Parts: sequence; C-alpha cells; structure tokens
Amino acid sequence: MNVLLVTRSDDNESVELVRHALKKHGAKGVRLDTDRYPTAVGISTEFTNKKTRRVLHTEAGVVDLEKLKSIWYRRFLAGGQLPETLGDMRPACVDESRRQLYGTLAACRCFHLDTLRAVRRCDHKELQLRKARELGLDIPRTLFSNFPDDVRRFAASLKGPVITKMQHSFAIWRGDVENVVFTNTVSDDDLEHLDGLALSPMTFQEKLEKKVELRATVVGDRVFTAAVDSQALEGAKLDWRKEGMTLIDAWTKYQLPRPVERGLLRLTKWFGLNYAAADFVVTPEGRHVFLEINAGGEFFWLQRTPGLPIVEALAEVLVGKARRVDRGEA
Repeated sequence: MNVLLVTRSDDNESVELVRHALKKHGAKGVRLDTDRYPTAVGISTEFTNKKTRRVLHTEAGVVDLEKLKSIWYRRFLAGGQLPETLGDMRPACVDESRRQLYGTLAACRCFHLDTLRAVRRCDHKELQLRKARELGLDIPRTLFSNFPDDVRRFAASLKGPVITKMQHSFAIWRGDVENVVFTNTVSDDDLEHLDGLALSPMTFQEKLEKKVELRATVVGDRVFTAAVDSQALEGAKLDWRKEGMTLIDAWTKYQLPRPVERGLLRLTKWFGLNYAAADFVVTPEGRHVFLEINAGGEFFWLQRTPGLPIVEALAEVLVGKARRVDRGEA
C-alpha cells in the first residue's frame, strides 16, 4: 500500500523518519516534493463518465493516486522551482500550479492527515482562541488590531506588561539574511508610536509569567507533550525560539492535566484535525494557558526527547493501525 507524503524538497528529516516507520508496517511512503511541481514532477487526472485516472510521475516511477492508502499533508510550495526567467508570467504560473495541485490532493479518495480544508481553517488565530475558550481552555487576554487607540486602551486595562507578536512566521529578507519578527514586550514609547499598524496589524497579549512552556502534539486521539524551562536563558524568556538550538536537548516529557488534554482533543476534533501542535504556558500558579495551535506544526526536534514516539504514532494512523478521528471527506 502507498502513502503519499506531501512535502517540499528542503524539508527536514521528519519525512524520511515517517517513511522508515511506514515501511515497518508494510507500507511504502511516496514522497511528493511540491516545489518540484510542475517543473520536475508530473500529475495527470482524466475523467470519463464512469472512471477517473489520476497518476503521479516522478523520477522514482509512476504512482496510481486512485489507489492510495492515505495522504500526509505536511508542507506545500507548488511552483516553487519555476524559473524567474518567466518574468511577469511567473506569478500566474505559480497560482495555476497551486490551484491544480490543491485540487488534485483534495479529490483523492483516501484518508487525509489532514484535509486541506481543515488545515487552512486552522490558520485563523481569532477562531482558535474563540473556540478554545468555548471548550474550557484557559486563554490569555488578547487583542488583534490595527487601530492605535484600541491598543492603548487594551494596555491600560491590564495590570501588567503587554507583549506583541505576529500571526504567522513573519520574516523580512534583506539580501541573504532572514530577519524573523519574534515576540517582544511593548514599551511605553512603543505605545506612543503605533503608526506602523496602518501598514500591518499585530497581535497584543497580556505578558504571562512562565514556569515552563509546553508543546503538545496531537496524533489521532493521542497527545504527546514536552516542556522546556524557557526562563533559564535570558534570550528565551519572551520567545523560546530565539534560543531554539541552545534549548534543543532541554525538553522533557510532560503530562497535561486531563481536563486540559480533553479540551485540546475537542479543539482538534472541532477543526477536523488528526494532527496538530499546540503551544501552552504554565504559570507559577499552575495555570495551563493555551496560546495557539498549528495544523502543520513541526515536531522534528521533539524526536530527541525520550518518551515521545510521534513518528511511530503518525505511521500507525496513516496505515490505519491506530485510532483515527473521522473528519469526513476533503
């Protein structure tokens, strides 16, 4: 049986680890590097009145997409290797490639981990917080805004400091250097100079005191949680990602309280997800505060943490040997 691994050519070793785990279950992981479509990867779908022929052409051979056991949707960059020499035609070619490949994947009648519709719906941070609160998860006081007066009002209403962050991996490339916008504290001077909000909205939250930070990875109906003491390093106190490599071996297995774990599983089910990675803060008082959930969240570095068999769990769900949460068709 074939399992389609939807990724990109510059992805990390997670894909190969899952492919190796699938092999143990008698399944073949077929890698689809989406950035190589349509330049080096071919896909054709033919409809007649009664039948569908859908095939994938790669250097490794031809795969019948109508006979897939499942699809693991991890990374997507269709058209990524289209040449710049296309000039003003390139954006249109990229868009057509993305639409076609999205459509092909969505039309495949097999188990999806997860459907494109569910993954894209989970991108909405406001929706995440609204539903998390409705399901009983503790959330931080939060403001999404591009209106300076509302930001100042929000800051004045809090008893402590305010932090600000972006809703996605906001990065600015200057030459060959990637400048990532991390979480930062909002100063009084910042509150007086908020004109930049007219160019880009931002997210503002109460600054939480942290005992540890958590990454809870959901696979099917199982939750694998790891904790890190981000306060041990000055540069990681606001955003542990700034010291991600330094902290890579500092993560330890953690058990979420059952009510929090149940709330998280209800949240992933509501979004229609069999896989997701959620971030929490544990305060010194023991509050487990939900920050966000990512349908395609990374787990690779957690493979170094004993007791978190995420790769094996993914393979078991993909081949149907572990409980799947039925999400319906794509």
